Amino acid sequence: MFKQKIDSEIVRDRFKAKCVEFLSNLADECRFVNKVALSLAFFLLVSVSLISGLGVNEAQAQSATEKGLAIAQEARDSDRGFVNFISELSMILRNKQGQENKRSLRIKVLEVNGDGNKSLFIFDNPKNVKGTALLIHGHIQKADEQWLYLPALKRVKRISSANKSGSFLGSEFSYEDLGTLEVEKFTYKWLRDESCGNLTCTVTEYTPVEKGSGYTRQLIWHDTDALRIWKIEYYDRKNTHLKTLILDGYDQYLGKFWRSSKSVMTNHVTGKSTEFQWNNYEFQTQLNERDFTQTGLQRAR
Repeated sequence: MFKQKIDSEIVRDRFKAKCVEFLSNLADECRFVNKVALSLAFFLLVSVSLISGLGVNEAQAQSATEKGLAIAQEARDSDRGFVNFISELSMILRNKQGQENKRSLRIKVLEVNGDGNKSLFIFDNPKNVKGTALLIHGHIQKADEQWLYLPALKRVKRISSANKSGSFLGSEFSYEDLGTLEVEKFTYKWLRDESCGNLTCTVTEYTPVEKGSGYTRQLIWHDTDALRIWKIEYYDRKNTHLKTLILDGYDQYLGKFWRSSKSVMTNHVTGKSTEFQWNNYEFQTQLNERDFTQTGLQRAR
């Protein structure tokens, strides 16, 4: 009897020990599972946050791109329908010391449906540049075509794409600067809105699509009232701020079309500047396609 009792107690104690061991192991496993579950939950939470953040950033970037494109399109559309215009210009070249050299010229512009505009610059004074003329055929999809007539040589010279970043007759304007800002030739990014004088301006980054451009990007200030351009910053191929164009003195013609009376291009590397003073605008004149041919370039008066 006594021996049986002892054996029973031994079995009971062993059973209790096994139960305690089992419960202890079960508790450890539960704690492990909880840790894994918490780690997994944290990982999922971080992943969702990152994905959501990427989605927000992508949406914001897309919004900035779409907004920049919309501004460029609206600015273009607001100037459609002028047909043609002519204007007289004074060109003032200033060196770093402020010394000036003045020239007079005229510009003729023909609006072309479905393509870029055509422009003709004709120099009248001084004598050493009189008769010099530049013809530009702007294009939407392909590079603009440009021809320069030099009366001293009595021949027309085509401006190659490689030379369009060169100076236009010693000025701070390049041949590329004289073309129109066709919407299809850039990609866009709206950067911000800010005050510009008494107006509010949108600042949009224009990145040229054409590989031959002399610029990596341009920053353009349009006012929100009429989408007039007040300032353009030009960044060269090294992404250095090379030049700034400031426009001023806007007047409205035919109740719709805004034109500036003054534009100043400043070169921040050389310290030189070129000012255009625009006078006597005339719209919807008798200009036609024949005035904007290479043959007509030599007869330009």
